[in-house]
Parts: sequence; structure tokens; C-alpha cells
Amino acid sequence: MSAGDSSNKITESSENSLVEKVMLKRKSDFSEKKAKRICAKEIRRGLDNSSLKETEYYFDSYLRKVYPYYFTYTTFCKGRWVGKSLIDVFSEEFRAHSKEEYEKNIQVGNIKINGKAITSDYVFKENDCVTNKVHRHEIAVAAAPIKLIESNEDFVVVDKPPSVPVHPCGRYRHNCLLFILAKEHNLKELYSVHRLDRLTSGLLVFAKTIKKSQEVNEQIRERKVKKEYVCRVVGNFPDGEIICKEPIEIISPKMGICLVSSSGKECETVFEKLSFNGKSSVVRCKPLTGRMHQIRVHLQYLGYPIINDPIYNHEHAFGPLKGKNGEMGKTREQLLEDLLKTHSLQKWLIDENADIKYEEKEPSLEDINENKMSLKALEYYTKSEGYKKLAEKYVTKPEMFITESSCDLCHQRFMDPQPKDLILFLHALKYKGEGWEFESELPGWAHEDWNENP
Repeated sequence: MSAGDSSNKITESSENSLVEKVMLKRKSDFSEKKAKRICAKEIRRGLDNSSLKETEYYFDSYLRKVYPYYFTYTTFCKGRWVGKSLIDVFSEEFRAHSKEEYEKNIQVGNIKINGKAITSDYVFKENDCVTNKVHRHEIAVAAAPIKLIESNEDFVVVDKPPSVPVHPCGRYRHNCLLFILAKEHNLKELYSVHRLDRLTSGLLVFAKTIKKSQEVNEQIRERKVKKEYVCRVVGNFPDGEIICKEPIEIISPKMGICLVSSSGKECETVFEKLSFNGKSSVVRCKPLTGRMHQIRVHLQYLGYPIINDPIYNHEHAFGPLKGKNGEMGKTREQLLEDLLKTHSLQKWLIDENADIKYEEKEPSLEDINENKMSLKALEYYTKSEGYKKLAEKYVTKPEMFITESSCDLCHQRFMDPQPKDLILFLHALKYKGEGWEFESELPGWAHEDWNENP
């Protein structure tokens, strides 16, 4: 369900205010609607003072955490919902919680239609406005300051830490880059130019105006923007310039899994080895197209996956060759099933709106070593300028932990992300367009003298 404007105790008038804003947007003409659509996204992201004050951060070892808080989702009735009961729509479309929990929240009035309490057998009508007040528990991300690379009249450029999503999504809201920039750097009016995956670190460019954002987006669509990444891959990558032009297909949009496929979209990446430490290689990557997971999938196909890639460097799912040359020895359906069965990957692959409970078990030696390696790599952030000041600011405040009797999450125990869950050795290094160019620093793991040994 898409997020709406909210506060800890949202009032009926504030709900109606949001409804009016969206209805005005619907009635505007095409050109106005295009501009207002961007503004409406900012409203839904909650980049206003009341939303920014919903909760606070606290640091717990290597993790940035968010105290639980109240939030109200707002959406309008979709065409396919008309004629269906409220409980059927929620249990079928929003699988974050059980049918029983939705029934309980309808009964206590947390779920409303047009600002009024209803029963679970309510039948949807066109233009119904649905609100769902929830007690939110966010997933922790890496405890890291956000380094500003550049801030001028046109752009804000940052060095994004790994594990932090750019925009609110699933169980990330305050723990996303847009909220952190608003809360810690007072940057509340930013427009996306490009995106990075949650686990990918590095250079991220925002525009300060809609006009500049549209200009740069046009450059990207016309492939006038040059991009450069670095990664660390398994083994000794070949010398010289290696070009991969294999087409890529998204085989599961819901899970976000891609493969090289003859029926995929055209794709091209240029690779060049920068260093080899005897076990792994640092590789420069220049994607000439912008497909999902393009760099990761092309490296897997070449037989040199990123060393800590939780998806594309996985022998259990992709077989002993780990997908080299597209060889898996199984159908796509079996591949997706195996990925879902892989306990360590569930947090990355299933819908992040889902509530995932993890069973504690003794870590393997491989897990222990991978966590040590990841903690070592995360020191680039935990020992960076500004970290100590944030750690002193975000001390734990026990009084901020509010328990809600109707919240199932308050009564369930979830495992914190481990260090290895927070970082992927893929970093956006440079972006260059017409009239602008930015570059970030190399992270510690990309240095020639770095090694994986804990």
C-alpha cells in the first residue's frame, strides 16, 4: 500500500487534507499533473516536519536503528477492488500480515474507509479512500554518516553507504537515504536523478529542482551519461578490456532476479581489472546500458561473481558453476524455488513488506569469516569523519520504546542484520553528464592492498 502523509496521532482532518491534495492532482491538466505528480511523491515520502519528527534514530554497535512509531498508510480504491470485501482485498493484496491481524485492526478502528470505522465485510466502491494506522518497526541499516560530496544550486551529491535504500520502501522509511538527508542535513527538497540498489554503495546524484532533474533524466535516457563502478570479484579476472554484450531478462520482478537470456533486453558492460591480491580482483565496470543488476549478472555469466553477492554468487541455487555461461542445470522455476528455500537469502528475495521471522542457529565457519570480512569493510564508515559525533547523539533512550497491544511485531522477535547482510562489494565511483561530473572515494575494500582475511 502506498504511504501517505502522517504523524504519530493522525487526525481525520489531516487524512482529508491528503485526500483533497490527491483529488486536486487528479483534476489538473496534463502539464500541471506532470509537475504535481513529482510533488505528490514528496508528500507521500513524508518529507515534512511532522513526519520527520515521527521517531528518532539510535546506534546499536554497527547498526542504525529506528524506534517503533505510528504511521498511517493512505491509498484509493483500485478498479480491481470494486465489489470486493475489505478483508478479502487486504488478505489478498497486502500480505505483510495475516488475515486475522487485519480483522483485528478493522475491529479496533485502525483500518478505515473515508475516515470512518467499518466492518470487515464492507464492499469497496469507486473512489473510496483507505487508511491503515500501523505501529511500524523498521529494519536496521549500517550505522554510517552520509558524506556530502557536492552541494550547489543544481545538485546534491552524496556517498551512499551500503544497506541504505534511496527511497521509502517496504519496512524502510526513516532508514532510507531521503529521510536521513532531511533529518541530518536539512535537505528536504531533492529530486531523483538515478538510483542505486540498497546494497550498492557510492555516488548518488540528486537534483535540487524539477527542471534540473528532468534535464539529467533526459541525458540518461539518451545514454549521454557515463557511469563507472568498481567491484571485487572472485578469482583473477582476465587482463585487458573485457566486453560483455549478453542480453538480460528479469525472470522474477517480485523477487528481483535477472538472468542472461536470448529473450532479454540488449545490454553492454565494459570491464577492466585494476588489481589482484592473490584471491580476488578489483574490477572497473562501465555499464553502457542500465538494466537491473546488469553488472552483477554479467560478472556471474563471465564466471567472476562479486565475492559477497548474496544472490549471484550462490552455489546452492545456481549450481557448481554458479551460473557461468548461463549454466545452472535446472529450470527457472526450480532456480526461483531454490533461492526462496535458501535461508540466508530470504531477507533479500521475498517481498520486503513481509514479516520474516528468523530462527537462530549456530553460525557456520563460512558465516563467521564472512561477517568478520564485512565488519572490516564497514570500518570505512564506522571510522569515518562524523561517525563518532552521530554515535554520541544517537544513544539508546529506553523511554522511546513504545509497545502497542494490537501490534503483532511488538510480540515477535526478529534477528538483527548481520555484518554480511549490510554490504556488497559494488560501488558507484563516477558519473559524468553534459556540463557536470562527480566522483566518490574508493571504499576500503577496493584498495589494491586490501584482502579478505579477517
